[in-house]
Amino acid sequence: MKKITENTLKEALSGESQAHLRYKFYAEQARKENLSNIARLFEAASWSEQVHATNYLKVLDGEGKTADNLDKAVQGETFEVEEMYPAYLAMAKEQGENKAATFYQFALAAEQVHASLYSRAKEAAAQGKDVELPEIYVCPVCGFTMEGESPERCPVCGAPKNKFVAF
Repeated sequence: MKKITENTLKEALSGESQAHLRYKFYAEQARKENLSNIARLFEAASWSEQVHATNYLKVLDGEGKTADNLDKAVQGETFEVEEMYPAYLAMAKEQGENKAATFYQFALAAEQVHASLYSRAKEAAAQGKDVELPEIYVCPVCGFTMEGESPERCPVCGAPKNKFVAF
């Protein structure tokens, strides 16, 4: 692929991905305000943006096998844990941006778990098997992800057990 096309696809993927999440967030806010039609509008646009992003991702990454996708996921999570979030966290602290620093700490804790889970899944997929996983719980406040039983309180942010979402 030509470099300019690759770069524009990456920019488009980034923009469409952000729009997808932004509109999903806006839809939730509209629902809280009992504006159901505006919420539906944002949800429809969010899904449309997701379609665009997915199409660009298919061109950039191809449609790899699960083992290949897990390899990319492990690499991405490892980069976030070892380089990206430590650097972001240090900069936010240096600049006194406490809220950003807190959210970076939340993400860092979750990404460490994601990297471990993806690594296990990658090993299983390499053997042609599915990974053995108990129920997975995610804290809706900080994103902390864990296997098995959810704790009484999130070990990262302190959210109560009843807030965790099961997968």
